[in-house]
Amino acid sequence: MDIKQVQELIKFVSKSGVNEVSIEEKDFKITIKTNQAPTYVNASIPAPAPVQVPVQAAPAPASVPEPKAAAAPAEDTSKYLTIKSPMIGTFYTSASPDKPTFVNVGDTVQTGQVVCIIEAMKLFNEIESEVSGRIVKILVENSTPVEFDQPLFLVEPA
Repeated sequence: MDIKQVQELIKFVSKSGVNEVSIEEKDFKITIKTNQAPTYVNASIPAPAPVQVPVQAAPAPASVPEPKAAAAPAEDTSKYLTIKSPMIGTFYTSASPDKPTFVNVGDTVQTGQVVCIIEAMKLFNEIESEVSGRIVKILVENSTPVEFDQPLFLVEPA
């Protein structure tokens, strides 16, 4: 099975709605899992009669700590475009450890420009940007595994 067939299989599985597919041949085995949420069915079951249990009041604490400050609000990313992984593999920011990175935060990219490499089955696939704009955030660490359709970069449209 070549990389094109694997990519087509991944696309088919993601569109079909199944959560997992395994294929095994004499010298080849592949399992594809999706991140789709399983379907749940809600059923109403009559609740049992409540049981009354005597409750004793707990003594009040001597000192009440002040509540912590609210966490900083999440950054609004709706105005950015996302470059997503077209396959499962290992994400690399450069062609090799001694080479410069393809893109950094703040760099301007054009449609068709190589932004990273994803290694899948010992093949190194150059991933090209499908959008033009400025790289705002790199969402994946170098040399880490990525899933199909996983966001890799946030891009501010040009």
